[in-house]
Amino acid sequence: MKKGKFVSIILTLGLVLNLVAAPMVSASNAGNETAFRAELKAIASKTFKYFQEHTDPNTGMTYDEVRITEKGMQEAKRTSPTNIGMYMMSTVSAQQLGLISKTEAVKRLQVTLNTLGKLEKWNGLFYNWYNTEDGSIKKDWGQFISQVDNGWLSAGLIVVGQAYAELHGQTSKLVDNMNYQPLYDPEVGQFRGGYDVAKGKLTDHHYGMFYTEPRVASYIAIGKGDVPKEHWWKLYRTLPKEWDWQAQIPQGSNVLYDGVTVFEGNYEYNGVKFVPSWGGSMFEGLMPGIVLKEKELGTKALGLNNKRHVELQIAYAKEKGYSAWGFSPSATPTGYSEFAATPLGTSGYKDGATVTAHASFLALEYAPQAVRKNIKALKGFNMYGKYGFYDSVNVETGELAKAYLALDQGMIMVSIANYVKDGVIRNYFHSDPIGQKPEELLEREVFAI
Repeated sequence: MKKGKFVSIILTLGLVLNLVAAPMVSASNAGNETAFRAELKAIASKTFKYFQEHTDPNTGMTYDEVRITEKGMQEAKRTSPTNIGMYMMSTVSAQQLGLISKTEAVKRLQVTLNTLGKLEKWNGLFYNWYNTEDGSIKKDWGQFISQVDNGWLSAGLIVVGQAYAELHGQTSKLVDNMNYQPLYDPEVGQFRGGYDVAKGKLTDHHYGMFYTEPRVASYIAIGKGDVPKEHWWKLYRTLPKEWDWQAQIPQGSNVLYDGVTVFEGNYEYNGVKFVPSWGGSMFEGLMPGIVLKEKELGTKALGLNNKRHVELQIAYAKEKGYSAWGFSPSATPTGYSEFAATPLGTSGYKDGATVTAHASFLALEYAPQAVRKNIKALKGFNMYGKYGFYDSVNVETGELAKAYLALDQGMIMVSIANYVKDGVIRNYFHSDPIGQKPEELLEREVFAI
């Protein structure tokens, strides 16, 4: 046989084999993805049981946390605006995942909305802690109005209003009345952390860092027209170079957006450039993306940075020799603490060898295969209980924080719904004019990474 003809036969045979093999590989991948989605739905089912069994049926307010102790189940019957917002979005998520009917979802949410209408407020904004049994202000925990917590409640209301037309009137009225302007400092162009009603004064500190969770309230306040869009550009991507106490001296250059000079700076870890959060934790960076279309619209800025933070969290855990990853503030066996992949923060929190499940689920849309592997690792620590994952585990000692937090359960629920249902919660949020109007802020920016 001539050499040319032999080569031709071999090439043809190879092409045929590839054509046969390709569908087999594709079918295998599809099967794995189907199995993974089924696993996620099973996790969501357990996770939502927390909300079903630990939300006051008369007020529709979810308990802040539940701990499993030797003395039995201890329920913290207090709640915050963030918890309420997460419960509402978790309920929408549960219906989207087929765990409850639309009738049940609307019935549950109607109870919560009726309560919210009656709660004591300040300029339409909600106090930071209420008693779940009657909605009274939990005054022994102070009388504080939090910018970031109200942002999450606003987000939840917007999502519910778009998901269920029959509730839109109530949600819109509540959101319209939530006036963020009194918390805004126009001289600095940033929000104060909040307002102490008892003392009658705003906090001394501002929320200055852009890549932190208060950016949701910033986005909403701009979308409502409570503050000007220049506020978005007045936030620090990295802190100024001259602030030499920070973890790194940032590199980058100044860029003009809407007449505002923005220092587009970056840090570097493992040879990878990124924009830091304050502490280096997962929820600071990625929690806003459960409602904001950062992945879809911020492809050169926030979406890209979210992906970098996921990759670098995984790299950090590997460097430390940990068998699982996911560093974020979470419960401890005796309380609550801040954990992080330390190098990813401006003033990084310690990691404490402690990982929390919600950090993995926030990463779902950026690294699904790594998340699936990590879920298996977390289950290997006996973290998986009645209501899904216990809040944290020390990966060096195996010690569990046998607690379930409404906030963290909510992040898990919404992240699963977004992954399985193609960004459904974000789509609802951006269907509202408040979510639509500032979209160009997400689209235009280019981080120096």
